[in-house]
Amino acid sequence: MKSFLGSFFFTFFIVIFVLLMQWLWVYVDDLVGKGLSFKIILELFFHASITFVPMALPLAILLASIMSFGDLGEHYELVAIKASGISVWKAMKPLFVFSIILSGLAFVFSNSINPVATLKFKTLLFDVRKQKLAFDIKEGIFYKDIEDYVIYVDKKGEDGSTIYGVKIYDHTDRDGNNKIIVADSGVMSLSPNQRSIIFTLYNGNNYTEDNSDKQNYKYNRPFERMSFREEQIKFSLASFDLTRSNEDMFKSYQAMMNIHQLSTALDSLQRQYGAKQEDFCNGFERRLANYENGKLRTENGELSVFSSQFSALEWPLMEHLDPKVRSKVLEMATGSSRNAKDNVAFHKQDFDAQRLNINRHKKEWHKKFTLSFACIIFFLIGAPLGAIIRKGGLGLPVVVSVLFFVIYYIISTVAERTAEYGDLNMFLGVWLSSLIILPIGLFLTFKATKT
Repeated sequence: MKSFLGSFFFTFFIVIFVLLMQWLWVYVDDLVGKGLSFKIILELFFHASITFVPMALPLAILLASIMSFGDLGEHYELVAIKASGISVWKAMKPLFVFSIILSGLAFVFSNSINPVATLKFKTLLFDVRKQKLAFDIKEGIFYKDIEDYVIYVDKKGEDGSTIYGVKIYDHTDRDGNNKIIVADSGVMSLSPNQRSIIFTLYNGNNYTEDNSDKQNYKYNRPFERMSFREEQIKFSLASFDLTRSNEDMFKSYQAMMNIHQLSTALDSLQRQYGAKQEDFCNGFERRLANYENGKLRTENGELSVFSSQFSALEWPLMEHLDPKVRSKVLEMATGSSRNAKDNVAFHKQDFDAQRLNINRHKKEWHKKFTLSFACIIFFLIGAPLGAIIRKGGLGLPVVVSVLFFVIYYIISTVAERTAEYGDLNMFLGVWLSSLIILPIGLFLTFKATKT
């Protein structure tokens, strides 16, 4: 236990760190340059780390068990244990019991903690990704991140605060570019409370077009110019603050639910799906009923398609109709067929989306248990494999454990995605990787205890 726990905690935090760095590499563009506080970044990393536990925990157990028993085998301690009359299985038994306890804790984590952490992580990540970049005006580029204003700077000084060739377009009146400020130079500075940025402009003009008289605007063209030696303009930075969204808007997502919530949501979704299917079938039957008894029902009444002396099996029926009636019948039949086809296509797309949503809820329900089962499976693979290869440390055990985990992860991802779209039974899709890896673990355990 002492050897295993040390390796387990070490590998667990290493795997969490690697997964966190991988995630950071993907979302680095959404985090850099937005002026996020250290508290927000730390909170984001903390919640992200918790969501990686379902992936890191089985891999840590696999790697720690291979390292522990590989180290025992490398130093001939397993040989001494066997020579003392103690079987390998008996030596594995304490860690196997520990793995069972750990799998129970993993289930509690997956059902109670992970949904809450995922909710907070996804909500905060959504807020960060929609957050504006920090105030940073570039030379020769129109800056539009301040609401109702567009700012252009021809050149910036070496101190970063002095600006030259300034143009400010004021759109607060929502009436086009009718207010423009032009200045030769200026200085940017923050207000004492750092909630606003102040532009102190020098040697410029304010240009204003008066569009208040809409009727005679095209003829009068009123225009005003005001020169200044120095002018101050204050811009609020409130729009650059991180706005926290309400977490309730994401609670309906299946990854944010526990087993009870998933079961309730599944029951509601399946009832809605069945009710919509029934309504569609009834509506389609009513459409077909419009053609019964050789008549088309229209908004203005009923139009006879053919006379009663002709049987429905006789052909060609259309030859006995008046040309005007025949044209009307063909037009109505074509339109009805087209509407029926579009209606079926629309409902098919809607039913596919609902069925996909139901399958995702089912997948998430099953995955609450696969994490616990994976902890036991990977111990049954790691411990006997370490005893067989007799190699400790971070060399060969890392390669072997990563290889097994990648196989498990690829099978799981492909099977789950296939089951989501209805091409595979959901139970088989979620549990397929475990059903494939489990016999390997049992075989390795059998070989380790018999050799």
